[in-house]
Amino acid sequence: MAVRAVRGAVQLERDEAGHMDEQVAALLTAVLERNGLTADDLISVWFTATPDLHSDFPAAAARKLGITDVPLICAQELDIQGAMPRVVRVLAHIESDRPRADITHVYLGAAAALRKDIAQ
Repeated sequence: MAVRAVRGAVQLERDEAGHMDEQVAALLTAVLERNGLTADDLISVWFTATPDLHSDFPAAAARKLGITDVPLICAQELDIQGAMPRVVRVLAHIESDRPRADITHVYLGAAAALRKDIAQ
């Protein structure tokens, strides 16, 4: 098995813990489903959130989703003028037999504009 990385992002409509839980859960579920993965395939997951998100840790949503034995960490994105607001990004390290070119990165909703070069 090879170690691969999967990227993704979602833009939240508002900074509320329940909304963050829903949106991050949708993002993680899509990453797993679109790549034929289960939580057992996860090695570690990095989350970043833009500086305007304060309601909760994105990793808390992963724990509520049942991802309990995988190392998770949260960090704050750089505060770049003009950057898209209220965005949670994910970088998941996985074990997979898929070639790197077959990994599907997931950008949900308005966050798809962050990576127009990746077909959704």
